[in-house]
Amino acid sequence: MSSFDKPPVANPTIRWRFPDMHPEGRKYVLIAGVVVMLSLIFWDFWAWPLIGLTLWVAAFFRDPVRVTPAGEGLIIAPADGLITMIERVPVPRELAGENGLGDAPLIRVSIFMSVFDVHINRTPIAGTIRQVVYISGKFLNADLDKASEENERQHIVVEGRDGRRVGMTQIAGLVARRILGFVKPGDMVATGQRVGLIRFGSRVDVYLPDDIACQVALGQRSVAGETVLGRLGGIVPTGISQ
Repeated sequence: MSSFDKPPVANPTIRWRFPDMHPEGRKYVLIAGVVVMLSLIFWDFWAWPLIGLTLWVAAFFRDPVRVTPAGEGLIIAPADGLITMIERVPVPRELAGENGLGDAPLIRVSIFMSVFDVHINRTPIAGTIRQVVYISGKFLNADLDKASEENERQHIVVEGRDGRRVGMTQIAGLVARRILGFVKPGDMVATGQRVGLIRFGSRVDVYLPDDIACQVALGQRSVAGETVLGRLGGIVPTGISQ
């Protein structure tokens, strides 16, 4: 029997495990746990719903391990969620100019994160953080187009080793009430590195350089740190206008 005919052997060291929880979530799980304990003493009717809420809070802040594709000219999804918009739009003024993404319209890919998605955001390329701009604002439904201009948001520009710049915008939504950033201008980041967190439902926009072909379609689900959003010299999927 050749080696190709032998049945595969399972590796006993590889097994599924619960994802880690981001430290930001621990205080919320603790608060929810205390409320559950009080409900068991005073309002036992609410105990089970509150236990369910505690488990949901713990799941919301989960921080799973991701395997990022390696290769030149790849733009990787910064967020888990549903691709809801792919369109060429003017660059936000906070990202425009020679120190940002320029002044020409770019393809924007919008990823909507529900309250059940992982909310850790990751950088789409490796390089240097050139800009981090936080803007306070409203808390409209993050799935609306005008949310990118009116909601609380944070812009991040990353410059790769080849000089190509990619912008991403974290946008708060109806339930989200805080955007947390993990990086600052001048920081060096690897592709797929954690750069922020949005609490309780939101959206992330990615602005693709003109020489990058979009590789996702409307209605597709992306996985932060793993899904390829754009590729240098790639073929544009049917139905997408560059």
